[in-house]
Amino acid sequence: MHTNSIIELSETAYQKNVDFLKTTFGKKVIVSSVVKGNAYGHGIAEFTSMAYNCGINHFSVFDVQEAKAVKEVLEDKVTVMVMGLVNDEDMQWVIENNVEFFVFDKSRLNQAIKISKKSNKKAILHIEVETGMNHTGFDKKDLNAVISIVKKEIQHLYLKGLCTHYAGAESVANYYRVDNQIKKFEEIYELFCKNDLKPEMRHSACSAASIMFPQTRMDLVRIGIMQYGMWPSPEVFVTYLQAKKNKIDPLQRVISWKSKIMSVKNVQTGDFIGYGTSFMAKRNMKIAVVPIGYCHGYSRSLSNQGRVLIHGQRCTVVGSVNMNMMTVDVTDVDIAKKEDEVVLIGTQKTLAVSVASFSDFSNQLNYELLTRISTAIPRKIKQ
Repeated sequence: MHTNSIIELSETAYQKNVDFLKTTFGKKVIVSSVVKGNAYGHGIAEFTSMAYNCGINHFSVFDVQEAKAVKEVLEDKVTVMVMGLVNDEDMQWVIENNVEFFVFDKSRLNQAIKISKKSNKKAILHIEVETGMNHTGFDKKDLNAVISIVKKEIQHLYLKGLCTHYAGAESVANYYRVDNQIKKFEEIYELFCKNDLKPEMRHSACSAASIMFPQTRMDLVRIGIMQYGMWPSPEVFVTYLQAKKNKIDPLQRVISWKSKIMSVKNVQTGDFIGYGTSFMAKRNMKIAVVPIGYCHGYSRSLSNQGRVLIHGQRCTVVGSVNMNMMTVDVTDVDIAKKEDEVVLIGTQKTLAVSVASFSDFSNQLNYELLTRISTAIPRKIKQ
């Protein structure tokens, strides 16, 4: 068992986030919990179990490996939708286990039809269309052919959804690009309907789009970062607040990351700390060694500027973050000693270290920092 640190997930915080999302979107809109990237670093097994307890029964993943991880925990109690990679050899498992999946090229569509016929079971498809993101999705010029194939093979296919993804809805700078995407998506939906191929649902919104462009909520929203208690960007948060009289952040961070002091020592003025000469003590110092480094997901770019909490005081990382450990200035924390709690993300007494504060120091996105947290660190759910 990995004992360097522990990740705690607050079920109370998550329930509050879910309640906020459901109230915001209304009862008719399905909230799909996006759990790609090991549930944004929260731990896919632990997080999906907690989410199900909080009333979530639809999960979006990137690939089949993640779909299997969700199924392992929740079996057939929930809907699982693969937004990205489905290798040909995995198609049979996907269809036989009622896993829904995006189709964005003809080879996948043909593979789905082939396996569906072989299994005598309908493939549950979400046709992804290109509206301006230029990642995955059928181009408009291919749609007539796609419609023709789906209509011809409809006895083997269940057209569950029509979907797209927006290119940067978290930033006002992308407003016109996203607005054009919304219009294109509506046109494509009408094309399907005119051809007597009406999907059961339409979905296009991520966390950012669901707040910045309420019209994108449609039948289902694919919510990642907001369910974990963070906003996609300051702009999205400000946009939300501007529409409300009550200027309070409704989201609560779900994750906490804690370790313990491994060693404490004194350093003299003029001594260098750690590898190289990036930090020289300008006074006699007391430093604490914490057994967390970049192999655990604590970025090396936080060298000499990261912050942790010890005894309710904010302490600075000094010297380079190593592979397995880092050093922290505890000169002003007289009582700091071996085995004392170190909060890397979370709250201690009256202070907090947010994921956003990491990002401020390291130029990492919230998303990047979270998903880099080592999968070897144990996760546990707390109330």
